[in-house]
Amino acid sequence: MSQEHSAGRRNAAHQDKAHEFVSVMVGGQLFGIPVLQVQDVLGPQRLTRVPLAPAEVAGSLNLRGRIVTAIDLRIRLGLPAAEAGKSGMSIVVDHGGELYSFVVDTVGEVLSLTEAAFEHSPSTLDPLWRDVSAGIYRLDGTLLVILDVARLLNLSTRAAA
Repeated sequence: MSQEHSAGRRNAAHQDKAHEFVSVMVGGQLFGIPVLQVQDVLGPQRLTRVPLAPAEVAGSLNLRGRIVTAIDLRIRLGLPAAEAGKSGMSIVVDHGGELYSFVVDTVGEVLSLTEAAFEHSPSTLDPLWRDVSAGIYRLDGTLLVILDVARLLNLSTRAAA
C-alpha cells in the first residue's frame, strides 16, 4: 500500500471520527458540552448564594458531600435572566479535578456528530460566545454552539467584555 493511500485512509478516518456532546438549551439557543467532561445531570437544585461573587456565580450546591460552584449560563453568555420562579437544570462538569455546575434551561440528548461537520466559530457569532466557543455544528435549521468548558469557567473573559 502506498504512503499516499494510507495517509488518505487516515484522513478519511479522522473526518469520520464522532464527537459526543450533551445538548443544552439556554435562552432559546442550543449549546453542546463535551460528554467526557459531564459528570452529572441534575434537576433543579437549591443554591446557596456566595457573597461578593461575580454575577455569573449563581451560588454553590452540595453534591454528595462536595461543594460545587454553580455558574448561571444565561448571565455568563450575556442572555436575559430566566423568568422569576422558573428553575433550570444543572450540568455538573469536571475541570482540573474540580466540579462546577452549569445552570441551564433544559438538557436535551447526547448528540454524536462527525468531525467533518464541525466548523470554526463564524465571525458573525456574538463576540462573547466566540470567546467561550470551541466551534459550531449546523443542524437541521439550528446552530449548535460547542462550549469550551475551560474558557467558560474563566470568568475574567466576561469582565473584559
